[in-house]
Amino acid sequence: MLATEPTGVAIDQKTFTLSDGTVVRVIRFRVNQVVFHLHDGSQDPPVGSATLPADAQSAISATEAPALLAAFNGGFKVTAGAGGTEIDGQDLTPLVAGRASFVIDAAGQGSIGVWGQNGFPPAGVPVVSVRQNLGPLVLNGAPVPSANTWPAWGPTITNIAAVARSSLGEDAAGNLLYAASASALPIDLAQALVDAGAVTAMELDINPDWVQADVASSPGGSLVAAIPGQYPSATTYESGWSRDFVTVLANS
Repeated sequence: MLATEPTGVAIDQKTFTLSDGTVVRVIRFRVNQVVFHLHDGSQDPPVGSATLPADAQSAISATEAPALLAAFNGGFKVTAGAGGTEIDGQDLTPLVAGRASFVIDAAGQGSIGVWGQNGFPPAGVPVVSVRQNLGPLVLNGAPVPSANTWPAWGPTITNIAAVARSSLGEDAAGNLLYAASASALPIDLAQALVDAGAVTAMELDINPDWVQADVASSPGGSLVAAIPGQYPSATTYESGWSRDFVTVLANS
C-alpha cells in the first residue's frame, strides 16, 4: 500500500526483480479511487494558441494540491514524432492513428489503447486529454514482439540498451499501472506489466532526467520518490517542469 484516501486504498505497488537483477517498480492506481490530470511542460509540448487552465500547466496547481496523491512523467518530446497530445480538449500536436494512447475522460478516469483501433476510444466517451507515445508495448496481455528490440523504443544516452525507462498500462479491471526502472530494457517493463496484470501498455519517457514518479501517503501529503534510483527530485512537479506530466488526485 502506498496511498490511502477516506474511501480506501488508492495506490499500491509491486516490485519485480528480474533474473539479471533488474528492479522494476509497478505502481497501481485503483480505478474510481483516483482521477488524472495531464499537464503540459513549460517547454514541451508547445502550447501554440491554446489556453490551458491551471491544472494543466507546468506545475502542480494550488487547487490540485489538497487532493494530490501522485505525479508521473509523460512521453517523448514532440520532435521525436512519437504521437500527438491533447490537453483539456485542445490539440497541441495532432493525434496519430495506430499510436498507443493514454486517454483521460471528462470524469478524470484514464484508459490505455491504440488510437483508432479495436474501437478505441469507445464511441461516446467524452475524451478530454490524450497522450500518445509510439506503438503499444503490451497488447492482448502479452509483450509485443518488438519489445525485444530495444532501439525501436527510442534513442538512449550513450547508445546503451539498459537505461531509465517508464511505461503505463491498464489491467482487465481498469486499474492503471505505471512501471519504471532506473535501468531496464523495454522487454523488462513489458514483462513486469504483464506479470502485474496489464492487458495493454505503452512506453512513456526514457533516460535518467525524465523518468520520475512521486507518491504521497494521503491526499495533500508530501511527495516521495517512488522509483528506486530515481534521479529527479520529488519536488520537481511542484516547482514546475519542462516536460508534460500527469497528476493523480483522490477521487473523493
